Amino acid sequence: MTHSTIRIIRDEHSALAAMLRSIVLLLAQHRRQGTLPDFAALRAMLFYVDEFPEKRHHRKETELLFPKLRARTPLSRELLDRLDDDHARGERRIRNVEHALLAFEMMGESRRKAFEQAVEHYVDFYLAHMAMEEREILPLAERVLTEEDWSDLDKAFGANHDALAGCEPDAEYAALFTRIVNAVPAPIGLGAAAA
Repeated sequence: MTHSTIRIIRDEHSALAAMLRSIVLLLAQHRRQGTLPDFAALRAMLFYVDEFPEKRHHRKETELLFPKLRARTPLSRELLDRLDDDHARGERRIRNVEHALLAFEMMGESRRKAFEQAVEHYVDFYLAHMAMEEREILPLAERVLTEEDWSDLDKAFGANHDALAGCEPDAEYAALFTRIVNAVPAPIGLGAAAA
């Protein structure tokens, strides 16, 4: 039996990976066409990454899941420390990407490459981080955590409500998710296809 925490973490990882890959695809599409991207759409997408995964998803892993694992087994302590460090550095990394986006928007074409590279580095970092959690940490959790641990985790992670992972979003996020999906051009989003 898979606990709801495992499913929620995997669903949130999938949603985040899709968002990150959408940013990369969107940038590649505009680069090929020689056009500037919709900066408002990119800001909304990066705001989602900063707001939801960085502030909710990671916090629950660092404050709830990882301490329970440390309490139940000496295995993977170095890996847990590394993942905690990734979480701590993640907010700084997304700020760097957001700053690079602002520089691109304000300074123009001369800053496109720096922004695209910042996005690529961030996406590579994040995808590797999530893959490590899914490959190493989630199977370990399934082996060593107790039903009481799972009950606590299921309740906490169940409160996340990530719309991009298929949940009904909290009211304050509903407009953000709608804006992102409708602003990003088809076939990546539901917005008007780029010319």
